[in-house]
Amino acid sequence: MAKKSKDYFGLSWIISLILVIIPVTSWVCGFVTRFMEGKIVAGLIRLIFGWNIIWILDIIFFVLKGQIFRLLNI
Repeated sequence: MAKKSKDYFGLSWIISLILVIIPVTSWVCGFVTRFMEGKIVAGLIRLIFGWNIIWILDIIFFVLKGQIFRLLNI
C-alpha cells in the first residue's frame, strides 16, 4: 500500500509523486498548497522561485519524507 501523502490536497502518494515530477504542476500545486496552509510569504517565494532549485528539492523531499520542501514556515 502506498504512503499517505500530506501534501497536494490529500491525494494518494503515487499521484502526488507524478504531480511533483512534472515541473509546471509542481510549481502550481506547491504555491497553492502553501497558500492554503496560510503561509503567504512561503507561497510567494514558491511562486517566484519554485521553477528551479525548489522543484528539485520538492522531488527529493517528497520521495524521502512524503511532503514537499518547506523553506519557511511563515
